[in-house]
Amino acid sequence: MKPLRVHKGIAAPLHKINIDTDQIIPKQFLKRVERDGYENFLFFDWRFRPDGSEEPSFVLNQPPYRKASILIGGRNFGCGSSREHAPWALNDYGFRVVIAPSFADIFFTNCAKNGLLTVILSEEQTAELARRAQAKPGMELTVDLEKQTVTDDQGFEARFEIDAFKRHCLLNGLDDIDLTLQHEADIAAFEKKRVAF
Repeated sequence: MKPLRVHKGIAAPLHKINIDTDQIIPKQFLKRVERDGYENFLFFDWRFRPDGSEEPSFVLNQPPYRKASILIGGRNFGCGSSREHAPWALNDYGFRVVIAPSFADIFFTNCAKNGLLTVILSEEQTAELARRAQAKPGMELTVDLEKQTVTDDQGFEARFEIDAFKRHCLLNGLDDIDLTLQHEADIAAFEKKRVAF
């Protein structure tokens, strides 16, 4: 997993409430178990028309936002089923951070385990960021996980809270496998001892 310390990137406003995992990655794309190759399926039903052409009104199809790496969502982002494919698709598209007033619990956990930072800001702060991103397409935000702040170059600054263990894992790029491998010597010693019985 790639460490995340300070991330600066274009912010895309998708400030809707209850964006569920079926909207993030529709069910027909869940047949694969690999963690990559999902970028074209992210928000598929919103990004594409039935004939396969792009829906020009959707934010990620608009030139300034195509390269967005920070997504500004609404309350209860990631609700619905517990599919881990949702953070995989967001990661694969290029998002490193999702900012919202609240997240569904399982989605929130899945994001951290896959290197995607979820930042909780107030309704007012999130709405203001979405307004700024819409008013100035291509606006960049800086999300500093070390300082736990979100800033722009126009004077916006907000502090966010994050669980200390989740913060440690994201700062150091540690997923569950990496955490286990930190104890590789102990595991090897235990296995050697166990075989001796």
